[in-house]
Amino acid sequence: MTQNNSDRDTVSLMAEIGRKARAAARPLATAGAERKHAALIAMAEAILRGEARILEANAIDMKNGEVAGLSDSFLDRLKLDAKRIRAIAEGVRAIAELKDPVGEVTAEWDRPNGLHIERVRTPLGVIGVIYESRPNVTADAGALCLKAGNPVILRGGSDSLNSSSAIHACLVDGLWAADLPADAIQLVPTPDRAAVGEMLKGLSGNLDVIIPRGGRSLVERVQNEARVPVFAHLEGICHLYVDASAKLDMAVDIAVNAKMRRTGICGAAETLLVDRAVASSHLVPVLSALRQAGCEIRADEETLRMFSEAQPAVDADWVTEYLDAIIAVRLVDGVSGAIEHIEAFSSHHTEAIVAEDAGAVEKFFNQIDSAILLHNASTQFADGGEFGMGAEIGIATGKMHARGPVGVEQLTSFKYRVRGSGQVRP
Repeated sequence: MTQNNSDRDTVSLMAEIGRKARAAARPLATAGAERKHAALIAMAEAILRGEARILEANAIDMKNGEVAGLSDSFLDRLKLDAKRIRAIAEGVRAIAELKDPVGEVTAEWDRPNGLHIERVRTPLGVIGVIYESRPNVTADAGALCLKAGNPVILRGGSDSLNSSSAIHACLVDGLWAADLPADAIQLVPTPDRAAVGEMLKGLSGNLDVIIPRGGRSLVERVQNEARVPVFAHLEGICHLYVDASAKLDMAVDIAVNAKMRRTGICGAAETLLVDRAVASSHLVPVLSALRQAGCEIRADEETLRMFSEAQPAVDADWVTEYLDAIIAVRLVDGVSGAIEHIEAFSSHHTEAIVAEDAGAVEKFFNQIDSAILLHNASTQFADGGEFGMGAEIGIATGKMHARGPVGVEQLTSFKYRVRGSGQVRP
């Protein structure tokens, strides 16, 4: 197949981005905590100063999205306003105040032969982040990678390119202010899908790890095609289980918040499981509160008989990340039934139990293999910021290296420093 000029241009562009990122790796890894902190503070200030410019860019993206017929939930993820821009700046500032992980000694010990061994945190290297239309990820990912001493190549969704470009300009301002390489945070400037393909190939060895953040199709493509390690975040099919021991008022409040606070985030509950033993007392109040909040209910046959406002669930509902005001509902036989359902249909992202029975909680925690488990709290707390990490690039659902919120520490590797006094091995 003949390669057209556009493809060749994209290949050349991405190769140059990769070379620049690699060149920035060593000066960034040795920059020191104070300079990185200064850069991040300058970035936060630049974002606040650039509010009008960012909003103008976002208005273009929003208009284009509406013309393209994007869903309401998609547009909500794309939309910026003054409050969200302040939150983005506050997130960057919070990352700045985190403890710098680079150089931290995580373990040390002495050997009988007198060798002193230390395990020390180091940057991972050049990170590629491929994400869909959430402009805030531009700032979160850029700031987190910088804090951990990693150059980053950001490839956001084409629907948010104007917004992401405006935010990226503020990040570059912060790098310049702290005399750090501007190439430490690069945004792929083209919507050409071939750019993603080049990142998946590893940019001629210049990319060390890829983090995808988006829907199933994006993540599956990255996992299937990437020639470099991937921090996997498949999707958020998150479950909320209401146990027989749950307090009714708490169950209602948590269910409404877990589903409806923000329906378009990966921590939104997509399936509600209720213990059959309290169906007569808990099911209708919880579902009524969800319906009053504007949520569509898709339920199994038993639930339908008790709540006529629901729609019949089909098999696909148990494996769908709606990212919308829709929830699937099923009655189960206690915590064992909930565990069985979750293990069959979960994406291993986040699950929550509402219960007062300590035994049920321990069984739920011990037998479910998901990255995040919550007791008597909304699934919407599945967030690096809420974990005190300042921000996150995503929630990793794999088991290698990082799992759960991918924050600053998860963006580091380690090396061993061994100090001797002339020892030789016999």
